[in-house]
This record gives sequence, C-alpha cells and structure tokens, in this order.
Amino acid sequence: MTVDLSTLVLVPAIAAIAPLATRAVGRWLAIPLVVFEITLGILLGPDVLGWVEPDRFISLFADFGLAMLFYLAGREIDFAAIRGTPTVRAGIGWLISLVLAVAVALLIEPGIGAAFIAIALTSTALGALLPILRDAGLVRTPFGASILAIGAVGEFGPLLAISLFLSGRSPLHAALVLIAFAVIAGVLMFIAARGDGARLHRAIEASLHTSGQFVVRLVMFVLLSLVALSIFLGIDMLLGAFAAGVLGKLLLQGAPAREAEITEAKIEAVGFGLLVPVFFINTGITFDLHALVSDTRTLVLLPVFAVLLLVTRGIPTALLARKGSSVRDRVSTGFFGATGLPIIVAVTALGVDAGDLDPGLAAALVGAGLVSVLVYPLVALSIRTSRSRRPRQESNLRPRD
Repeated sequence: MTVDLSTLVLVPAIAAIAPLATRAVGRWLAIPLVVFEITLGILLGPDVLGWVEPDRFISLFADFGLAMLFYLAGREIDFAAIRGTPTVRAGIGWLISLVLAVAVALLIEPGIGAAFIAIALTSTALGALLPILRDAGLVRTPFGASILAIGAVGEFGPLLAISLFLSGRSPLHAALVLIAFAVIAGVLMFIAARGDGARLHRAIEASLHTSGQFVVRLVMFVLLSLVALSIFLGIDMLLGAFAAGVLGKLLLQGAPAREAEITEAKIEAVGFGLLVPVFFINTGITFDLHALVSDTRTLVLLPVFAVLLLVTRGIPTALLARKGSSVRDRVSTGFFGATGLPIIVAVTALGVDAGDLDPGLAAALVGAGLVSVLVYPLVALSIRTSRSRRPRQESNLRPRD
C-alpha cells in the first residue's frame, strides 16, 4: 500500500490545528469542531490547494474513524432515559420523515438514486450532536434525553433502510439477515448484562495505568468483531459499530465511579483524539468540490437540500417533540433533529461507488449536511438559551411524557 508522505503528515496536522481554531473562534461563535476538520480537509485537498491527496491508507483509517463514531454514539444511548414515549415519538417522527423524503427525492432524481437521497434526508447526526449537547449541559435533562432518542432513531433507522433496500438483496432476504444479526447481537448483549461484571472490572482496573490497557483493547475487539459480523452478513458495517457501542456499555456498566471516569476518558481519547478526526478530515479531502461548482443545478441544490433537511426531518421532529414542550423547545428540537452528516457521507459514498448517484448530487448532499452541522445546532442552542424559563425546571433526568 503506497502512502503519500504529505498526506501522512498533514492529516494529523489538521487534526491538531482544528481544536485550536475552534477554541479561538469560540470566543465569538461556537462552531462545532467537525466543521473545521472538514473545511480544512477541503482547503488542503485536491480541489483547492492540492497539498493532500486521498489514498488507501487514510481511507482505511477514515473507515475505522466512522465505525468508532457510531460505536461512541451507541455507547452514549441511555435506554433508561429514552425508553417508552420518547423513543415512540422519535420513531413516528422518523417514519413521517421517510415518507416526505421519498416523495421529495423522487421529484429530484427519479430512479434508484432517489433511495440514497431519501435516506440521507432522514438522518440525524447523533455523533456530531453529542459533544454539543454535553458542552451545553443538556445531556442529563429531559430535553437532552429526547434529543438522544431522536438522534438514535435518526441513525438507526437510516442504517436499517440501507441494509434492507440498498444491500443488493431482496427486502425479504435482507430482513432475514438483519434478524439473524439482531439475534446474535441480542444474545451477546444479554450475556453482557447478566455476566460477572466484578471480575471484568478487576481486570480493567489492574491494567488502567499499565502498558496492558485492557479496556482499550477490549473496546477495539468488541467494535471490530461486530463490524466484521455485519460485513460477513452483508449489512452495513455501521449497524455493527452502533450495536458494538451498546454492547460495550453493557460490559462496562456497574464499574466504580473513578474507574468508569478513567475508562471513559481513555475510550474518548482513542475515538475523538485519534480515529474520528481522520474520518471528518477525509470527508473534506474527498469532497468533490469540482462536481459541486461545475454545474449550476447541482450548486443550487446545496441550499435546497439544506432546507429539505429542515422540512423532511426537522418539522416532523418538532411536531413530535416531548409532551408539554414550549414553542421554543419544539423549534429547537426541530433544528437539532435536522442536523445530519455522517449518514449522509456514508450513504452518498455508497451511491456514487455503485454508480447509482451522480457525484454532483452527492457533493450537494454532503455540503448540505456540512451546513446543517455548522448552522442548525447553533440556532437550536440560541433559541433554547433565550428562554425565560429557569433551568431548575429541568432537573429531573427522565421525561414524564
């Protein structure tokens, strides 16, 4: 495998510079880190400065980063907080989004390409929203729990749709394969939940500060095992990565507070410090800017897709926000729900590779996803923080609706 040396140096350089840029600009505007990572990737990539070229090594690393992003997303889901009504509302909202997205996509691109567009328009970037919600102190509130439910469904639903309709199998065959995967993953999760956690925690604690680093190795084993299983069964690897996150959380539940804190820090260091940035930077490097700007229709579609994310994903999400939500909370929920990027990148790459989606349309969709990550969470937070209600009204973790 040939590795471009400038790419090998500049990709980690971008990863190191991006947090500094985020911190510097954050004095005036809270721009998500991923925006800098993608933008710098575009700037240094082949369509602008040409200092960084895509290669197989970085592409493989980026695939690991995407898998790790979905692992972390699955690991963050608090099923006790989102079970019941929040998940039901989020599920109904996603189904409405799917119907709207299919109708819109058929108008834009009749044929198989419409399926890729529709799935992209129904996604929610839970992985990108988690750091934003955490930094804003919203994760442990009823509002944050409802956003987590929306994000979980907004990632899991498109992944199911990809596996059912874009796998090349008949829907029945694909459904049987998904059921087989669900049974295997479910058995593993049951064993993890019922197993002897104390013995595992002792093994983790014994190597927390040694070269053994058992917990990191365990996480990577769980992640890659379920990714390998999903690839073996011919379903999208991200479904395996998401399930691995849930399984990893069950394996590590019940650990002492100090051990859990250190474990969390180590896993996030590997994910957000090493693997995930490469995925977002590679997204910028491989972004087809030329295909986007060379055709007027394609260029116009970028803002159109950005608006359609609000129409097809944001509006149903806002209408089905948790019971008792104020108008501000509903609008804020809609903007959070319409924030999408990782699934958009993944599904458009599938479409382009299969020859079913025009590269220009794919670039417009990814550009719209980038706009949504840049703008929509900022709007959502500004709407929410301008409320007159006092924060103490949201001290209870579990939603009552």
